[in-house]
Amino acid sequence: MTAISLDEARAILADRDLIAVGARGDDARRRRHGNKTTFVRVFEIHTDAVPAALPASASPGEIRVTGKPPSVAAAVAAVKAARALAGPTPLSAYSLDDLLELAAGGLASLTDLVARLGAAGLEIVAEAPIDRLPDAAGAIRAARDAGVQVPRLTVRELSAGNPLRFATLARDIQSSVGGVRAFAPLARVSAVAQPSTGYDDVKQIAVARLLADNIDSIQVDWALYGPKLAQVALTMGADDVDAVSALEGDLGRRRSPIEEIRGNITAAGLEPVERDATWKTR
Repeated sequence: MTAISLDEARAILADRDLIAVGARGDDARRRRHGNKTTFVRVFEIHTDAVPAALPASASPGEIRVTGKPPSVAAAVAAVKAARALAGPTPLSAYSLDDLLELAAGGLASLTDLVARLGAAGLEIVAEAPIDRLPDAAGAIRAARDAGVQVPRLTVRELSAGNPLRFATLARDIQSSVGGVRAFAPLARVSAVAQPSTGYDDVKQIAVARLLADNIDSIQVDWALYGPKLAQVALTMGADDVDAVSALEGDLGRRRSPIEEIRGNITAAGLEPVERDATWKTR
């Protein structure tokens, strides 16, 4: 599969025909994945408050430690506690930029820190926000040198005036270091001065699928963007859904998170496939 050029990508973003844009993204997605759409149920725990046990209603495919640890010792302690909590469920934790800042000594120190976290039971760094890392490829390589995977590229805030920057950067990072499984191109924090719209967001999904052709999955966050936008994104080039709730709750079977995500994927004419944090199907 060959990536489109930057000129083609600019033309897509300028195109007011959203159906035509979506068709291009969807065609690229279907050539790669067919109808299959993966999703992962995530149970998030804050680094400062790791519980003693999972709720009885939880059925996660990933335990994810969130938040910025105040110190290396605190980070290691939280991972040890989360590892005991997770049991056989894959464990991810932290953002790579926060770990780089915590290491406070460059990439060699980052490798040492991640090695300590790996020894405590960490398998996966939860995300690598490519807009927050001065050398994203180097940081990912440093973490991998410690034996911990970094499979997911994210974007904290979009680049004003350069909407193609991060899809291009994600492609270049994959070319440099490989091993990236998913790219989530939508910003996790909305810019106050220039907030995006749903119209802009789904175009970004399509362009990411077409530009970052060497990354297997384009991902959308269920909890952050909600079922409706996520469903539309799946028809525009996305093929993986992150952060579906792992809690079943008491709203009844049809309104449970697992039934909702399956129903939304099926309604989009796609086949839902549940996975865990290592991309193994459940």
